[in-house]
Amino acid sequence: VQLQASGGGLVQAGGSLRLSCVASGGTLSTYNMAWFRQAPGKERDFVAALRFSGATYYSADSVKGRFTISRDRAKNTLYLQMNNLEPEDTAVYYCAAGSKTTISMYISNLHKYDYWGQGTQVTVSS
Repeated sequence: VQLQASGGGLVQAGGSLRLSCVASGGTLSTYNMAWFRQAPGKERDFVAALRFSGATYYSADSVKGRFTISRDRAKNTLYLQMNNLEPEDTAVYYCAAGSKTTISMYISNLHKYDYWGQGTQVTVSS
């Protein structure tokens, strides 16, 4: 499956963005899907995941309550709605797809994802 992420940009603190990830060559809803982000000089961190079953998971830190992961089956597209953005959210955001057999314990493990989009830059100014 090929993934194409988009929707990043420059936004002021407190603003919102919606990231999109269009899947081709495979049906998105048959995979576990996730968003990760990577700030300069830092590791790639888990943000949110959506299992093929529809269950959602979020990073335990500050994104919960501000970010929402969702999918549109008809459009074969994954979304990440990001509200009340903070400068600390500045990063390149990546969408990823992995086997639906991965259990929830490992849903935040980037090594459980086989397919990655190219990343989209999100910059939040203070």
